[in-house]
Amino acid sequence: MAQNLTWMRWLKVLSFYRMGNLVLLGLSYCISRWFKKSFHCGLPYHVSFEPTTACNLGCPECPSGLKQFTRATGKLSLEHHERWLKSMAPHLIYVTYYFQGEPFLHPQFLALVSEAKKYRLFTATSTNAHFIDERNAAAVVQSGLDQLIISVDGVTQEVYEQYRVQGNLEKVWTATKALVEAKKRLKSSTPQLIFQCLAVKPNEAQIPDIFLKAKEFGVDEVRIKSAQLYDFENGHPLMPDNDDYRRYRLGKNGKFSLKNPGGNRCWRMWTGCVITWDGKIVPCCFDKDALHSLGSLQAEDFKEVWSSDSYRQFRNSILTNRSQIDICQNCSEGSKVWL
Repeated sequence: MAQNLTWMRWLKVLSFYRMGNLVLLGLSYCISRWFKKSFHCGLPYHVSFEPTTACNLGCPECPSGLKQFTRATGKLSLEHHERWLKSMAPHLIYVTYYFQGEPFLHPQFLALVSEAKKYRLFTATSTNAHFIDERNAAAVVQSGLDQLIISVDGVTQEVYEQYRVQGNLEKVWTATKALVEAKKRLKSSTPQLIFQCLAVKPNEAQIPDIFLKAKEFGVDEVRIKSAQLYDFENGHPLMPDNDDYRRYRLGKNGKFSLKNPGGNRCWRMWTGCVITWDGKIVPCCFDKDALHSLGSLQAEDFKEVWSSDSYRQFRNSILTNRSQIDICQNCSEGSKVWL
């Protein structure tokens, strides 16, 4: 039932222009792959806006949690967001309000979502759920947010906090109960609630229990995501024992390598991008430190950046030598398990 409702919400945001744009994106991607040279027409159907780089947790494989960014920290201004979104909304279908940081630390986070809903866009975010409770759960539902991913990396505090350092699992349960109750009270099918578990060695034995918790609370879906580890060749303390949960494969040489390197292609480079809180346009969510910034909305029009020589050159490098691009060497495409 939840999946059917999700598809219905997707259909509601489509228009003839947006569907035509999707066709152009698909054709240009296929032509580029065939000729191994970047050809692009159409505009992205998906963008991620970064509400803030701030985070209350200290997760060990996250630059935001470790406070190890080289770029400036801050939060997305409502004025910039309104202007940037307005220029892109006609061709967009889907907006994610998440990149680095905890979105609900942005003091006007729900205003960002409400602005996107004015343009009939599908909206989603991912949260550690420490800032949602009975006091604001109804506001989250009323904002129109379509999808809310809640990080649940264990069902006991002892296990949970081994990755979600400084986290409080009881707050996650409180937030979940409050959201489910608010949806019922307001007779709303949104947001779709998803428990997402980052599979690591400390929590892999509890993954079946996460499904039980989801059922107990009335959560719509559970997703298991493989962990991105920065130093994995010789193994890693967080790497799961269960191969099904690992992003990496053990080779005959005793070294680990990425299971799904993907080859010289990437659909995301033709269909979406990430916009940092201060307007930098970066290729995807793996460029956490915005080292491959291709332009800035502070000084340039989005369409100019999207069709610029620098973007075209980056797409060409994807088509010819993707394995040499640092942000592509740990890419999770094909490394998620949705259950």
